[in-house]
Amino acid sequence: MHRAPRRLLLAVNPAASFGRNRAVGPAVAERLIDEGHDVSMLREANFELLRRETESAFAQGGIDGLVVVGGDGMVSLGANLVAQTGVPLGIVAAGTGNDLARGLGLPYDDPAAATDALVAALAREPRVIDAGMIRHGELSTWFACVVSTGFDAVVNERANRMTRPRGPSRYTLALVRELATFRPRTYAITIDGVRREQRAMLVSVANNASLGGGMRIVPHADLADGLLDVFIVHPLSRIGLLRVFPKVFAGEHVDHPAVEFVRAERVTIDADDIVAYADGERIGTLPIDVAVVPGALSVFA
Repeated sequence: MHRAPRRLLLAVNPAASFGRNRAVGPAVAERLIDEGHDVSMLREANFELLRRETESAFAQGGIDGLVVVGGDGMVSLGANLVAQTGVPLGIVAAGTGNDLARGLGLPYDDPAAATDALVAALAREPRVIDAGMIRHGELSTWFACVVSTGFDAVVNERANRMTRPRGPSRYTLALVRELATFRPRTYAITIDGVRREQRAMLVSVANNASLGGGMRIVPHADLADGLLDVFIVHPLSRIGLLRVFPKVFAGEHVDHPAVEFVRAERVTIDADDIVAYADGERIGTLPIDVAVVPGALSVFA
């Protein structure tokens, strides 16, 4: 089916994948223009400036889609603009993690193939998926993939401070370093109105199956089931945690006795000294309130 040309806003993260994929943005713009679409490309020196410029351009209206080039940080930027607007989000994965692209079945390690997939998707009706809304203090933030609070968030915090290595292995290295000192935390969690206090290594709330570049923490997660999946890892020794984590990459941890999954529409989480991360972006210290918003995102996929 051939559709009329679309007016597209193209936001490019020049630092995605540590600048290795710098040429991708212009190549995507050129391809979309060749396909007959009307493209406005935004590229700024840093992420914050790009966010502001994209917000400003989006607010002017008149666009048929927002396409982001980069990793899950760019997906986060896009989701926070388009959620519940009906404007579809397109993704050309060119970052380190690319977890939403993985979850949508899009190419995640080949920007040229991702561009081909986008062009094909632009000719079809967009797909509708759920998103999560996090309330923290007075702020609200949308997420498409996973909210982390615990060991995985601490690892994310460390990985973000590291400059080397320049790929997904940075996450693995940060994980090994954090293992040396991490202790279980005491959490107060309310899942669909039922409160529990427990010690845990981590509590994550997932809309998507993976985070951190393919760590399949909730392999059975469904992006369009109207529910979130709460993933809890009960206290483990360091050796026990070290044994579980390689299984998490393959999604083979689901039967582990320390692992618990609970489906939910709404979750509140509190614990001391834990910073929440969502789609790799820092949200802030707990407590947070997380709710699913069914069908909040429209995507070219």
